[in-house]
Amino acid sequence: MLKGQLAGLMKQAQAMQDNLKKAQDELALVEVEGQSGAGLVKVVMTCKHDVKRIAIDPSLLADDKDMLEDLVAAAFNDAVRRAESVSQEKMGKLTAGMPMPPGMKFPF
Repeated sequence: MLKGQLAGLMKQAQAMQDNLKKAQDELALVEVEGQSGAGLVKVVMTCKHDVKRIAIDPSLLADDKDMLEDLVAAAFNDAVRRAESVSQEKMGKLTAGMPMPPGMKFPF
């Protein structure tokens, strides 16, 4: 009987691993947008942190270089936070809300 329970547990673990891998693959396709400066700078990236595009309002190009750099950094950071939030939400559904350390890679 114990052998059957262990086999069932292993089967469940494999199914969870497969589901987590599938979720990771789906997250690689999900795009999020971070903004700063009331939308004057926008960064679009996937939930795997691959930057797809950056948009800078032309009015900023004649302004202070330091301010523009700060706005780009802020938009990038906003996009990262949004990507992490979407990833945690999706993975949380699969792990029954069990908290995972930041940056934990799936499958285990």
